[in-house]
Amino acid sequence: MATALVLQHIDVEGPGLLGAALRRRGIELRTVRIHAGEPVPARCDADALVVMGGPMGVYESDRHPHLTDELRLIEATVADGRPVIGTCLGSQLLAAALGARVYPNTRKEIGWHDVELTDAARDDALLGGAPRRFTPVHWHGDIFDLPAGAVHLAGSAITTHQAYRYGANTYGLLFHLELDRAHLDTWMTAFAAELAEVGIAPGEITGDADRRLAASAAIGTGVFDRFAALIG
Repeated sequence: MATALVLQHIDVEGPGLLGAALRRRGIELRTVRIHAGEPVPARCDADALVVMGGPMGVYESDRHPHLTDELRLIEATVADGRPVIGTCLGSQLLAAALGARVYPNTRKEIGWHDVELTDAARDDALLGGAPRRFTPVHWHGDIFDLPAGAVHLAGSAITTHQAYRYGANTYGLLFHLELDRAHLDTWMTAFAAELAEVGIAPGEITGDADRRLAASAAIGTGVFDRFAALIG
């Protein structure tokens, strides 16, 4: 049975629809719960690596020493040629492991924001089946430069680099296609203070959330099914 190693940074940011897609293909998930004190492995002995989101910054290794271990693990896994996908913080860690700069944006991008695919995404193995423009959930304050040698796949009005591919099977997605309603409801409680800080009313995100999530999930299911097909 093929396996995927999942790095989870916080209990409310699990693999969601991404994990469901992997399981549908018979891929076993082996989750490292970093928030529970589980150590980051020195090497990835699974068939793929999945790096989830979290509230910390890539540049905060002094407060979160595991980030340094993650960067080493990601770099080694990419070098081994195994499929890698990172979402939100995961995409930032991947960018940093590939030598790109990660830094705070001038404003946080939280809520429903349009993403537009680039021309290069038309024939991409994951995003090629997605519509040219769609509206997923975003929840980040940090952004990254495009890693050298990577292909720019998507951007938004606030953030130039929203998705990229490195090589044939390594992907960073800053937005959240893995999110389902249970995840969203949990986030509204867990990150309520952050919403208040940036002046976003909860209703701006939860209003019409079921319809928006259904549309996002339809895209995410296809994207993650195609990532699962790269494994094994």
